[in-house]
Amino acid sequence: MHKPPGRPRVVLAFDYGQKRIGVASGDTVTCSAAPRGTYANGPSGPDWSGIDREIRLLAPDLLVVGAPYNDDGTPGRMEGLASAFALELAARYGLQVERMDEGYSSTEAGSLLREQRASGQRRRQVRKGDVDSAAAAIILASWLGKQN
Repeated sequence: MHKPPGRPRVVLAFDYGQKRIGVASGDTVTCSAAPRGTYANGPSGPDWSGIDREIRLLAPDLLVVGAPYNDDGTPGRMEGLASAFALELAARYGLQVERMDEGYSSTEAGSLLREQRASGQRRRQVRKGDVDSAAAAIILASWLGKQN
């Protein structure tokens, strides 16, 4: 049974990593997701000023954070840190934050970007940050796909 569409929503997704956080945006109308870039993450924490700019610019209705699970369904080694990041996003911005299994999003993103480069669709070399933001887009595309 097809669910009737709700009001259109802008969604930002995050692929949390210890060095970088990939960001992607999309919406529930087009059900498409696009990489937006990455923000640094390190011992002093995420680049909150950069994330603040994304939130102000796009005014999302909802945030999605990748949930790193192992193949057997148990939480991956990064799950605790990604959960803490998701909780901090909710507290800072007062927005609903949903979690989405990120599966092999980084591996899939890397393969996709390398294929684009080999075919000539992508001119510049694939960098780690490109993979992180493409992984966030894959996470968001998966979340959007589950909304129908």
